[in-house]
Amino acid sequence: MDFFSLLAWLIPVPPLLSFFIIILFTNQDRRLSHLVALGAIGLSLLFSWTVVFRALGTHHFAEHPIAVSVAWLPTGDSVFRMGVAVDPLTVVMLFFVPLACFLIILYSVGYSNYGKPLDQRDLPGSPPHHGVEPMYSRFFAFLSLFAGAMLLLTVADNLLLLFFGWEIMGLCSYLLIGFWYGRNYDDSNQITPRQAAVKAFITTRFADVIMLIGIVYLYSEAGTLNFREIFFSADIMNHLLHTPSLIGGLAAAHLIGLLIFVGTVGKSAQFPLHVWLPDAMEGPTPVSAMIHAAAMVSAGVYMIVRMFPLLSAGGGVHGGSPTMTVMAFIGGFTALFAATIALAQNDVKRVLAYSTISQLGYMVAALGIGAYVAAAFHLMTHAFFKALLFMGSGSIIHGVEHGMHHTNEKLDPQDMLNMGGLAKRMPTTYWTFVVGGLSLAGFPFVTAGFWSKDEILADAFAHGHWWVFVVLLISAFLTAFYTMRQISLTFLGDARTESAAKAHESAWTMTLPLVVLSFFAVLAGYVGVHMDFPVLGDMLGNNPFEHFVVGTLPHHLDGFEFNWTPVLFSVLVGIGGLGLGWLIYGRRPLSAGQPDPLVARLGPIHKLLVGKYFLDEFYNFALVRPAKWVSEVVSFLWIDRVIIDGVLHTIARFTMRIGAGARWFDKWGINYAPDKLSDGIRASGYSFRVIQTGRVQDYLLITLTAVIAVSGVLFLMLR
Repeated sequence: MDFFSLLAWLIPVPPLLSFFIIILFTNQDRRLSHLVALGAIGLSLLFSWTVVFRALGTHHFAEHPIAVSVAWLPTGDSVFRMGVAVDPLTVVMLFFVPLACFLIILYSVGYSNYGKPLDQRDLPGSPPHHGVEPMYSRFFAFLSLFAGAMLLLTVADNLLLLFFGWEIMGLCSYLLIGFWYGRNYDDSNQITPRQAAVKAFITTRFADVIMLIGIVYLYSEAGTLNFREIFFSADIMNHLLHTPSLIGGLAAAHLIGLLIFVGTVGKSAQFPLHVWLPDAMEGPTPVSAMIHAAAMVSAGVYMIVRMFPLLSAGGGVHGGSPTMTVMAFIGGFTALFAATIALAQNDVKRVLAYSTISQLGYMVAALGIGAYVAAAFHLMTHAFFKALLFMGSGSIIHGVEHGMHHTNEKLDPQDMLNMGGLAKRMPTTYWTFVVGGLSLAGFPFVTAGFWSKDEILADAFAHGHWWVFVVLLISAFLTAFYTMRQISLTFLGDARTESAAKAHESAWTMTLPLVVLSFFAVLAGYVGVHMDFPVLGDMLGNNPFEHFVVGTLPHHLDGFEFNWTPVLFSVLVGIGGLGLGWLIYGRRPLSAGQPDPLVARLGPIHKLLVGKYFLDEFYNFALVRPAKWVSEVVSFLWIDRVIIDGVLHTIARFTMRIGAGARWFDKWGINYAPDKLSDGIRASGYSFRVIQTGRVQDYLLITLTAVIAVSGVLFLMLR
């Protein structure tokens, strides 16, 4: 094992060890706990970037990736091997995942008020904690475990090890979404953190079980779960493609692909399993950033990018397989569906949550039409600007909460209608948030989000996927609009509450990550500019991102010629959405008490969007309530109380009667005569003990009397 192979093994180890160190040893020392977490993820970042720059400096790295494995489990005639592998796709993930995790953990120090004077007042809905973040050390332990699981998933060379990291992240999401489990709200309709944690866990577990079935099915057909052994073996791929599945008309490859894709639908919050992600905002903001940018939902898209050769089997790279058709439909629909809901949300984090669902839909749709490179590119850029936006929103909330501590207001610190005027009070947060927002909106030719989103649109246009192109264009327009709405409501105009007027800039541990991420939210896009783009294409190296990442695939991937039409449409919808948002919200910012202009303009449609199309209510009516009824009535009352308890109680009564009969027989049939004999002996003993006086004269008298009596009896008998 060479030096770089050893580093590849070590990448996920420090944060995983950090979790155990904090939980077992440093949990009583707040400062030492966050230093351990920072040091651990810093080591992983160092190891990762060392491997990344070695890979970037190696010619034809895709032909000689880093791969090392060990024997793990005997399986019949073979041995299942576990190991790590670093290929071009892994390099992309190792570039941004540990960096984002490091910045999020650093940000968490300031977010958790470390080193700040205690404030005796607590936020509405929270249990008393006197200004100190409760379970501070535990929070950093969970973040470390989350980061370690994502890194383990990233470097895994097989689907089973990937699934291990996948499930650890599912546990971490439950622990961190419900981290503030003591919170309760006056509004009974508002979900609490502990309810949101259960909702996320159950929803994603449902998808993961189906995914696990697909993994087992794949192993039963292929005999291996190693990515390269499957994708680079013509025999295995042909076998999977030409073996019929249990569902008529589908080959084994197609059914396996669909089963595995369900895991992404759950993990990456695609319709119809998207409902857990907006409620996950009940967790602390660093958790939201970790889930939406560095791990969890990114893992879902990464998994299908990794499995793309299998998902596209039998249909050509640019669509045609049943799996890719389903992916294109779900991704495109989710992108538009979530973007419409984001229009009417007032919670600063929920807007970003639905934005994440929409952007993930972009990536899934891109893979569905064969835009492999564009999907991987957007996955990277999205991680940077979405982490920036979530941490920016946390800084905003932090500022408003500080204002609440200096006023007597009782309000929701996450409601954008309670903000306004924060640009003057929080300039660093404002400018970095604007950079992230413009990148999300696809501000043309400058931001990373424009270049990655434009690649998806250009690929859809070039290969004739017209409906995907149109749906994603509309989604891009809505994205730009609600982004400008969010910026305007939050930062522009005058403060609409006293708390917003008292807000101030966050600590450097929160603003420094924002500055770093804003740098990448702009410059990260230039590595993927189309090679034929005028001037910039040649200047930036003829799309080095595509040339590097495409080597991950076992087959050649056809590109497409540059065309100004999708670029112009992309520019039009980006500028148009931002402009319309500015006209409605930015030109004349809302004043205190002024209603949202969209309420009047959209009418009943606005209620539909605020209610998120009432899918949660539908699921509650169609799934949750029936499930509760089944558990409470069928399972508990009928099956448990009537059937199971009834049978057990009947058996118990029968055996009690048998026992009672046996007891009667034992008492009167077996024990009666011995008991009476013993009673007689005892009675005679009581009767004769009076003669035991201890006087010799009495004993001689008794003896003489007995001799006389016996002699008399013998005399009579002899006569």
